[in-house]
Amino acid sequence: MLASPWFRLLIALAIGLLIGLERERSKGEGPHRRPAGIRTFGLTALLGAVAVHVGGTWLLAIVTGAVAILAALSYGREDRGDPGLTTAIGLLATPLLGGLAMSDPPLASALGVTVAVVFAAKAPLHQFVRGVLTDNEMNDGFIFAVVTLVIWPQLPDSYMGPLNSLNPHSLWLLVVLVTAIGAGGHIAIRAFGARYGLPIAGLASGFVSSTATIGAMANRAAKEIAVMAAAVAGAALSTVATFVQMILLLLATSTPVLRVMAPALIAGGLAAALYALAFTLRSLRSSEVPTAEGGGRAFSAAAALGLAATLAVMLVATAYLKTWFGEAGIVIGAAVSGLVDTHSAAISVASLVASGQLGPEAAILPILAAMSSNALMKIVVAISAGSRGFVLRLVPGLILSIAAAWVVAIAIGFK
Repeated sequence: MLASPWFRLLIALAIGLLIGLERERSKGEGPHRRPAGIRTFGLTALLGAVAVHVGGTWLLAIVTGAVAILAALSYGREDRGDPGLTTAIGLLATPLLGGLAMSDPPLASALGVTVAVVFAAKAPLHQFVRGVLTDNEMNDGFIFAVVTLVIWPQLPDSYMGPLNSLNPHSLWLLVVLVTAIGAGGHIAIRAFGARYGLPIAGLASGFVSSTATIGAMANRAAKEIAVMAAAVAGAALSTVATFVQMILLLLATSTPVLRVMAPALIAGGLAAALYALAFTLRSLRSSEVPTAEGGGRAFSAAAALGLAATLAVMLVATAYLKTWFGEAGIVIGAAVSGLVDTHSAAISVASLVASGQLGPEAAILPILAAMSSNALMKIVVAISAGSRGFVLRLVPGLILSIAAAWVVAIAIGFK
């Protein structure tokens, strides 16, 4: 049935009618009524399909050109100062979609629905761009586009450098992931508002740096004793983010390592989540409603680049340590790098597995060593930046989460 010309002509007509339906509702009434509506779009899509069926792409090009001329003449007769180009561009796309329906109906249908949705989303899109999106967020969006769409595809996906320890494509993937996760956390803060305040901010910021988040929460709790529970909840939730981010990064870099690490990571994450939940509930029941931090940048590009640079250094250092001390060197290197960032250490170990230099089971010990040294660093930061009450409330949760991960890892056995 999909191969029938009649069916594909009907698909083309349906695409035009769908787009025209939205245009008909928004074209207005009276003397300022816009030109193209449901009939125009339906017939234009059908004309494009017939052109392809009868004469192929050349006739479709002629038909599209004729539609462009007719649209220009129609809009040229309007008296309004700003006739708008959206409908005209949609009218030019319609015969092309009708022609595409003759060769690929599913793709043409999906694109037709997309065009209709873009038309219908005019008001919320304008409100989002003009009233919600800030200049900083716009700049961050452009940075993310460059990081993801321009730089990353150009990097070679092969191992090179000292001891063939560096893969530029994989290293830059870390930058992409960190910026994407940071942007997601920023969106969560904007979406939920100030009601959930510090807990939401802590969870979101934890995807960028849990250690830095704990330092910020410790400072906040020291300045405002009334928000102690909320600050502890935010700090504890940043630890949950550490486990979630670890799972996501291992999923992207080495699924064999994730398979063997998953039970320990899930156990540690659940322990951290339950501990954070207790303080979050206490915060929400408090008469003091904390305000959400931030509203500035969606992510820190410098932090993402610094994390990638740290990872590169640790990849090289770990490769040399493995050469000098065998697998014991990997554990030492991971534990040392975990003091700065646990994810770079984990990904460096996962990269060794991906390159065949290490077995998946052998990755459990160095990754847990990195997470343990990172937890120790968080405790040091909490003690140095926070009050005694903050430390007494947060530290048991940090110890509980990392202990749960070790217990499960020992229970399942690792090399």
